[in-house]
Amino acid sequence: MQDDLFGAPAGSKPAAPLPPPSTHRTSARGVQPAPAGQAFAALAAQLPAGLRMGVSTWSYPGWDGLVWDGQYDASTLSKKGLTAYSQHPLLRTVSVDRSFWRPLTVEQYAQMAVQVPEDFRFLIKCPNVVTDAQVRSEDGKGQSPNPAFLAPELAVQQFALPALQGLSGKLGVLLFQLSPLPWDWLRQNGALLQALGQMLAAVRQAIAAHPQVIVAVEVRDPELLTPALAQVLKTHGATYCLGLHGKMPPLAEQLPLLRALWPGPLVCRWSLNRCFGAYGYPDAQKKHDPFNEIRSEDPSTRALLARTIAGITGAGQPAFVTISNDAEGCAPRSIALLAQAVQAQTQEPLGSPAKTMSAP
Repeated sequence: MQDDLFGAPAGSKPAAPLPPPSTHRTSARGVQPAPAGQAFAALAAQLPAGLRMGVSTWSYPGWDGLVWDGQYDASTLSKKGLTAYSQHPLLRTVSVDRSFWRPLTVEQYAQMAVQVPEDFRFLIKCPNVVTDAQVRSEDGKGQSPNPAFLAPELAVQQFALPALQGLSGKLGVLLFQLSPLPWDWLRQNGALLQALGQMLAAVRQAIAAHPQVIVAVEVRDPELLTPALAQVLKTHGATYCLGLHGKMPPLAEQLPLLRALWPGPLVCRWSLNRCFGAYGYPDAQKKHDPFNEIRSEDPSTRALLARTIAGITGAGQPAFVTISNDAEGCAPRSIALLAQAVQAQTQEPLGSPAKTMSAP
């Protein structure tokens, strides 16, 4: 993957206007998709087939008129909104974040699978009992070492196999998000990478009959962005998840690790606008509520991400990109803008920088 892949986009087009927030109120028909969403069908048809975009959860009443046909409470959307969500032309994946807090059962995954079309794919987060080196209190403070950290058997039995058995062909990505590590683990870099490699090897063996499932690792410590991490990931058939938020370097500074893994898929989670800092989720929530419009626009990140997507999918590799409301204020609107930027990139003449992919 060449550096010029990520240069300034050529021939950029102005973004088409997005529909304004709706004032429609719900009926008693259950959760229905917003008719305005079908306005993006033509745009969706022009995007790379291997690109799947989605959000980090789907239970936001503020998406009235964008994803839902009216106002529903969060509880109703959490239980019944997935089918309507999956009917939006631009939303072909979703990040299931609740599995991070507690392992889900085969039955829970199966219930999600029956609510979406055959072409829909899920990105599932591994429970933090496996990916957090510390046992934490309710306020998030580390209390003691976690004896199950990166335990291979636990990763397989409580995460990989239930997700695969419940979702079957609709499983897209198994994501291991490593929580911020205590200094003892960061300075034992070799021990950490050895434990990570053993866990990834066990997971890959468990899902060996399903090579299409992407295994990805996201970190929250910049110190881990090293060639040694890239080697462990490559050895065990995993990729690096671009984590876009204040605790990690900007997108451009994370791309070298992705280049070291080329050729391979793209997994990216745009979680928090960097303007809020490393611990700015409460501030972002306060500013962006009710999450129905762009309030913290980040056009530079969006443009570089679009260019990265175009290059990677242009070489025939799949791409999973999920966006949180905390990125710009409204995830569905961010996705629409990103889709427009990707479409502009993919329409460039063959041989332009955005269409050039090769080994580093």
